[in-house]
Amino acid sequence: MMMSLLFDLAFWVTVPFWAAMIFLPRWSWTQRVIGSPLIMLPTLVVWTVLAVPVLPELWAVVSTPELAEFRGFGAAASGAALLWAQIIAWDLFIGRWIYFDGLRRGVHPVVMAPILVLAILLSPVAVLLWFVVRAVRPAATGHDQPEYVRAVAA
Repeated sequence: MMMSLLFDLAFWVTVPFWAAMIFLPRWSWTQRVIGSPLIMLPTLVVWTVLAVPVLPELWAVVSTPELAEFRGFGAAASGAALLWAQIIAWDLFIGRWIYFDGLRRGVHPVVMAPILVLAILLSPVAVLLWFVVRAVRPAATGHDQPEYVRAVAA
């Protein structure tokens, strides 16, 4: 029960941030809140709660990675929940970068929104797609997009 709750919580604590970036990308509060890297803290707290009890096993898996060991770790509910929390934190980190890069480049929210949704689901694919957008839409003359300037200054 507890693992299931933490598994779910790892995602649900990020939903307000994702919703703001996708549905209210140019709202000043969105830019101010997303401007803080601390938005990842709730998921990282969940990750820490999950990691502390299995720290020796986690360390063994990541310090000398082997497929069989990693597979065994991920097969346990505690390992799967821990890996999920790490994935969710990473996805939010990637989404935050895409969000601010999009503001800086003046990318329309209608273009950014599906890529941000994809970042929630399959962040490596979203990053590859974002590289295409970056190639098509290079940054203007530096950091001159007003949304980006306001967000970074906040």
